[in-house]
Amino acid sequence: MFFTYLRRELRRRLRQAVFIALGLALGVGLVITVSAASDGVQNAQATVLHSLYGVGTDVTVTQPPAKGASQGISFGFRQEIQQIRSGQIAAGTNINVNQLVNTQYGTLTAGSVTKTASQHDVTAAAGGLTLNDVTVTGTVPAVSAGSGSISSSFTTSQFTVDGVDVTHSALGPLSSAKVTSGTGLTASDANADDALVDSAYATQHKLSTGDKIDVGGTSFKIIGTVAAPQGGSPPEVYIPLAKAQAIGTTGSAKLAGKVNTVYVSAASAADIPAVQQELSKALPGATVTDSSDLAGEVTGSLSSASSLASNLGKWLSVAVLIAAFGVASLLTMAAVARRVREFGTLKALGWRSMRVIGQVMGESIVIGIVGGAAGIGLGYLGVTLIDKLAPPLSATVGSAGTSGGTGAFVGLVRGVTSTAHTVSVTLTAPVTADLIGIAVALAVGGGLIAGLFGGWRAARLRPAAALTKVE
Repeated sequence: MFFTYLRRELRRRLRQAVFIALGLALGVGLVITVSAASDGVQNAQATVLHSLYGVGTDVTVTQPPAKGASQGISFGFRQEIQQIRSGQIAAGTNINVNQLVNTQYGTLTAGSVTKTASQHDVTAAAGGLTLNDVTVTGTVPAVSAGSGSISSSFTTSQFTVDGVDVTHSALGPLSSAKVTSGTGLTASDANADDALVDSAYATQHKLSTGDKIDVGGTSFKIIGTVAAPQGGSPPEVYIPLAKAQAIGTTGSAKLAGKVNTVYVSAASAADIPAVQQELSKALPGATVTDSSDLAGEVTGSLSSASSLASNLGKWLSVAVLIAAFGVASLLTMAAVARRVREFGTLKALGWRSMRVIGQVMGESIVIGIVGGAAGIGLGYLGVTLIDKLAPPLSATVGSAGTSGGTGAFVGLVRGVTSTAHTVSVTLTAPVTADLIGIAVALAVGGGLIAGLFGGWRAARLRPAAALTKVE
């Protein structure tokens, strides 16, 4: 009886039922599209941050650079300039200065890594060195002592180098890289002059396994090439941490026993805030960062899309849902008002108020389910349009650093310490089973809300009201 009456009433009021279902479908479809786009933007940001952090890394610990530390990048060349100007180096002499320098961060001791690993919610910690290899080459021009500009006679080249702890390969940037040729760095390479080269850098400079590459004036053998996620800016060369500490410098200071980045793995995602608090207390003055903190430094169209999806998009979808639910409720109540004779007669025949309410809610829930199904289809259509038509997004991470040096050699090192990089990220909007479940729940919820208001109105009707409508 229930389903027979429900089917008959829906067929009799088909136009109204379709109108209500379309309203719910529009709201549900917009929620799916906006939520999927928001998830796609978050995934794109995760791609950028993943290559900077590495697999399994939840938190990084760094130290702000000391004031004036950026000038250390030209320390070796500054000595050459002084000798040239004093006449100690004759005109025509070839200059080739190669340094492995730390300018982006301050330094931490190896004890800081041990202290980090000992924290309660930390499962593992590994130190690393993020450095720049800078080479200045050229021929000394004929200049009078103490005057003249010689910077135009020299050129600079640079590439990024990561000193990695080969005994903790599961943490840090190298953990997200895949070996494409040769072999990777292992614990046995801790003190070897072996290096891995990023595959894109190797292709650009025609390097292959077995070749040599100079890092900080030391010749390293390339034992393999690796491909790291390109969402960020992976280093061009990886060498063992011990070798980076031996040849790297901060200004005139050596880096023996030092690191400038500590990669941390938390016991679980829920423990990350606790880990940050523990490390902030254990290492006062250090900068403790997780991926959500780093996401705030991502700028460009990716950041704009993230803000748009998180703010305008979600509020728009909420507004449309509220409007759809409101229209569905008003139309259902209006329909009940037009069915006074029907419901009054049914109550006169013995139908209880709960049965009348159940009948109205049943009709509304069916309309909600139909609207949900249509909304899922609209959502998939919106997601497909995003995947096909959305242009690539750009993401800029970091900011340009200061160039080191003063006087004649400023132009030689300008831009070398820049840590900003812009990458292109393709936006895809994933539709998950959870998202579909939420959409169906919203549609059914909208039907329930409409049914409750309409059923409440129907339950208040009295049999006498039906007799006043009889002609």
